[in-house]
Amino acid sequence: MSYRFADRTKMFKTSAIREIGGIIQRKGSDVISFAGGNPHEPYFPTAQIQQAFEKVFASGNASLQYGMTTGYMPLRGAISERVKSKGIQAKPEDILLTTGSQQSIDLLSRVMLSPGDVVLTENPTFLAATQAFESYEAKLVAVEGDKDGMYPEDLEQKLKQHQPKFVYVVPTFSNPDGKVWSEERRAALLELAYKYDTLILEDDPYGDIQFHEEEKYTPIAAMDERKTQVVYTSSFSKTVVPSLRIGWVTGPEAVIKYMSQIKEAADLMSSPLDQQALYYLLRDMDLDAHIRMLSKNYYQHMSIMRDYLNTLDENLVSWVEPKGGMFIWAKVHESINATELLKQVLEHGVAFIPGGPFFVENPQENTLRLNFTHPNPEKIKIGMERLTAAFKQSVKLG
Repeated sequence: MSYRFADRTKMFKTSAIREIGGIIQRKGSDVISFAGGNPHEPYFPTAQIQQAFEKVFASGNASLQYGMTTGYMPLRGAISERVKSKGIQAKPEDILLTTGSQQSIDLLSRVMLSPGDVVLTENPTFLAATQAFESYEAKLVAVEGDKDGMYPEDLEQKLKQHQPKFVYVVPTFSNPDGKVWSEERRAALLELAYKYDTLILEDDPYGDIQFHEEEKYTPIAAMDERKTQVVYTSSFSKTVVPSLRIGWVTGPEAVIKYMSQIKEAADLMSSPLDQQALYYLLRDMDLDAHIRMLSKNYYQHMSIMRDYLNTLDENLVSWVEPKGGMFIWAKVHESINATELLKQVLEHGVAFIPGGPFFVENPQENTLRLNFTHPNPEKIKIGMERLTAAFKQSVKLG
């Protein structure tokens, strides 16, 4: 049978992360993985989640019925209250609940992108987002930047040149490189978005996992007093559990309206059962205390990885200590290809994600991403012993 697939299927790509995950599974449980972006299962609030579902079932069979496309209103109200602490003013009716924040990215892409439209991004940037953009036949253009965010001069030049549909950014503890944009760069992006009438998609799944409570990172959405330029999406996958698949998005009314209509066509609604359970969880559990526990423990995880990296010659591996999130981004000696290095380290029983696939343009093949949240501290120690030994051996072989 010769299937006549849509032209856009030519743009579909398999995630490098999923491919490596399959390799790790075939290698067996002896491999310690720093590859994924998973939370640590022992930190899940399992008992509280169970209690929340019991409260949903106790509320009657109506909880098992179809729900609204836009989501369970009491949960939208709870989210509206939570984001006030970030400076984001979003009424419950301004919030659309989604199946993870990944669906927010997909829905906005469906609403905004026609074949050939341009999306400006950081370089490197979140791999699953670029997959979504390219699946709608968009052209991705990287904006140059540094640890503080996009360079305003390069951003403005590319806004003029390409007239993009939107700019996609992860300004707080970004994936993959864990950086935090400065307040000045956030403000500059917003001002240029006003000037060139361009939308910003601000993706913030990691912002709550913050290692230094005294530091404040203002979402760009909180700076957008006009409420015209920023679509802001986040998720409970990193702070509660991933399997609930509850994300949310807010932004300009016209944009959220279209996203809601597209969501209705895509899946009618995300699970009302899960949304109601999450509402009870937020109502009856101290989520802020749980997040403080996560941040404290993940800082310990990161510190173990950091201390092992500090034993390596800086000419072999360079990196910047993250202030939050889930990842350390490292650059090895330019003579080393991280994809080839992965093959070697797998033989040592450890894995990471090569950095090349995260780049929109000019991939740096000597980069890699390390996740410190999923393994327990003891496994991080064992894995880093294996990894640092493999790094040193790769230089000798080179």
